Order: sequence, then C-alpha cells, then structure tokens
Amino acid sequence: YRGLTVAQLKELRVSLGQETKFSVVKNTLTGIAAKEAGIDAFEGQLAGPTAIAFIKGDAVAAAKSLTDFAKSNPQLVIKTGYFEGKALDASAVAALAALESREHQLARVAGVLKAPMAALARTIDALRIKQEENGGAAAAEAPAEEAPAAEATEAPAEAAAEEN
Repeated sequence: YRGLTVAQLKELRVSLGQETKFSVVKNTLTGIAAKEAGIDAFEGQLAGPTAIAFIKGDAVAAAKSLTDFAKSNPQLVIKTGYFEGKALDASAVAALAALESREHQLARVAGVLKAPMAALARTIDALRIKQEENGGAAAAEAPAEEAPAAEATEAPAEAAAEEN
C-alpha cells in the first residue's frame, strides 16, 4: 500500500464493506501470529509496508474489491492470500476475484432448479387450455372411475358386520 494517500485507503476500506477489515500490520508480529496459527502463506511475503484484509463475509466480493482497486491504484500490490486453509499467490487471488459473487451463484442455482417446474406448469396450463377448447370431455369421465373405489370400501365393512 506504499504511496497511497489516507483518502485512497479510506476509499479502499469503504469498497471492501463492513465485513472486511483492512489493517496495516507489523511484519514481525504478523509472522509470529501466522506461525502460531499454523499458517505458512505469509512466509517470505512480509517485507516492507504490509496491510492485511481480514474477510468475514464473501471472499469473492472482497477479492474483487481489492483487485479492482489495485488496477486503478498500482501502488497497491497484492502479494498473497489465505483462503480455506490454502495459501494463494497473487494470480490465485485474481482468479478468486474473477468468480461470480455468492448471491449471483445462488440465483443461478435457483434458476436451474426453477426451470423444470416452470416448464411443467406451462405444459399443464397448455393441456388445461386444450381441454377447455375440446369441451372438457376428459373431465366428464373422471367421476365414473371413482364409483368402484366406494363399493370396495363398503364390502369389508358388511363382511365384518356379518361375523359379529
């Protein structure tokens, strides 16, 4: 972040959102904390002025904000990242940023799940319209099929009464 003004850093923090904390850190203390946490992603990367983005929310959205800001402000250099237990180099962070947001992915899944139901609804509606055009002949046949089911339930009841 060397060379960025306070106003630019504020702009970056705002673009990251409330669920991401962007902090300037001490290299020695960060290295010690990372080792104690079992994270080796920062080895060899903690030199010169260093800042870390701590992401609680959508990692893709935060990575997009960081890479977009870095494109317009070349003073911000993304060195490394750590995501789901794995170290990421700068190109992997850029690849993460290229993914669609979580909300967009969920919307796409919902659309895929909704498509067959919508097609079925259209088919049933088309059949209903066709039956109405034909005068409802198929609907008139349905009550005749229900009568044998009613007789079948009465027969066991009569047999039980005769036994008593």
